[in-house]
Amino acid sequence: MAAEMKFTDPATRAPENYQPVARLSISMQTAAMLAVADMIGIGVFTSLGFQVKDLPSGFAILALWVVGGVVALCGALSYAELATAFPRSGGEYNFLSRTYGGATGFLAGWISATVGFAAPVALAAMAFGQYFAGVVPGAPPLLMALLLVWGVALVHARGIEHGSRFHDISTLLKVALIVGFILAGLFFGPRQPVSFWPAPGDLGRIASAPFAIGLVFVMYSYSGWNAVTYIAGEVGDPARSLPRSVIIATVTVALLYVGLNAVFLLTTPMAQLAGQLDVGLIVGREIFGANGGRIAGALICLGLVSAVSAMTWIGPRVTMVMGEDLPLLRRFAQKSAGGAPQTAIIFQAVMATLLLATQSFESVLDFIQFSLTFCSFLAVAGVLVLRWTQPDLPRPYRVWAYPLPPLIFLAVTAFMMIYLIRERPLQSLAGLGMMLAGLAVFRFASRSDG
Repeated sequence: MAAEMKFTDPATRAPENYQPVARLSISMQTAAMLAVADMIGIGVFTSLGFQVKDLPSGFAILALWVVGGVVALCGALSYAELATAFPRSGGEYNFLSRTYGGATGFLAGWISATVGFAAPVALAAMAFGQYFAGVVPGAPPLLMALLLVWGVALVHARGIEHGSRFHDISTLLKVALIVGFILAGLFFGPRQPVSFWPAPGDLGRIASAPFAIGLVFVMYSYSGWNAVTYIAGEVGDPARSLPRSVIIATVTVALLYVGLNAVFLLTTPMAQLAGQLDVGLIVGREIFGANGGRIAGALICLGLVSAVSAMTWIGPRVTMVMGEDLPLLRRFAQKSAGGAPQTAIIFQAVMATLLLATQSFESVLDFIQFSLTFCSFLAVAGVLVLRWTQPDLPRPYRVWAYPLPPLIFLAVTAFMMIYLIRERPLQSLAGLGMMLAGLAVFRFASRSDG
């Protein structure tokens, strides 16, 4: 294969032999549900306990989640411009390759293909096992986690049609149950003396360090807003479907997050929530009584199923696209008759299994957080770079109110990276080191390409 497959020229598009996979197989609705499922994991059910310790204000807490939604939407709109200009699967690997060159794109793909998705899958699966054991006493958490990882992997390995149908059903059930949980809290739950209107001191709280730090964890709860771009090459009519799907998904999740946190605060005393990790279970018992913990646990389990499904769908697409570009990784580009990259899916499941077996997924997540955030920063910065370097590039969708959305996202992401370096310097440096290690793999693969 010739050297142009390395994407060393920023203007280079997909390789000549690239063919989108089953482009008409994924509808806008399915693409939106993919992002919804990837965003809604366990974060929204755990982070409030740490927020109310330093922000004892209903208005400030809801403002935190609204601001997080706005920032996520700014990132999603920026990614939509890139995805419609370069409608190929792969997410940051695709965008950074086109913007900065093949080596930079490979670093993003290297992180995603190795542990960037496998570690969150393992963490979500283990959380599923623990909550499932709470719903069904005696169920072994590790076994349930492994069954989830491999069960979902096998469904997606059968093909796009089977995977999308399973994913749509699990996500719709999750959203329906969350809406039901919100309504039950609003109409049947106890009431706490909390107000969501601004009170004296609230503006000061929003400008405070605890609000800024809380935003870091809120943004992690919103992570997944870029999920659709990992399967851009499989979405029908991407010029229309991609922007609409990311907007629908991000706004939907923001509304659900604000609604959930409002119910948490309305039904449960802040003192009871402060410092607690299992916020969902505590609130469930307040709303539904003694069995409320099981009801909330079942809700969280279902949410984790669709989150694992989303990451099992999109993660292997990065490895697949890398395999299309580099002969050394070509095995990962192999697809089933149903259009699924089976080898890449199995590889990610194996990586998640190893992390579960060694219980190392939390430490892995610690040191890849900075790398993943840095890749998103570079991708959104690419919107600005390409507007300058390639003004005539066809852009079926352009970011609203440009350049405000990308600048907002870049400012918040820069703050998050500074926070990570200050709070977790060794992990952040280790993550950068792993990215740089990918350069050796890229050079080896490029020589094999020659």
